Amino acid sequence: QVQVAESGGGSVPAGGSLRLSCVASGVDYSSDCMTWFRQAPGQEREGVAVFYLHSLIPDYADSVKGRFTISHDRGKNTLYLQMNSLKPEDTAMYYCTAKPWTRGRWDNVREYGFWGQGTQVTVAS
Repeated sequence: QVQVAESGGGSVPAGGSLRLSCVASGVDYSSDCMTWFRQAPGQEREGVAVFYLHSLIPDYADSVKGRFTISHDRGKNTLYLQMNSLKPEDTAMYYCTAKPWTRGRWDNVREYGFWGQGTQVTVAS
């Protein structure tokens, strides 16, 4: 059974940086994708970045390309999201999750079956 625990959120001024961590157990390293989603109040949950555990290839939402970096440490069972040049529109609850690899879009929220408690990121104007 997959379990995740997110941490590392906080409040920062615009232009600041944070690094989020997600400690995961029960992940299938031969086939799974691990993904960061975020959800702001009144908005849909959106994909932020994905890391393919087999190929070690990342991908990102257009809104965060060039600012965020996703990585994974298999020995520590931990997924990271380094967030630089933060903007007020990045304010959201950030969630870590995983699913088996499939063809198609990686950011389809309906394909993910579990979620952690999330970690809050707040960026001041």
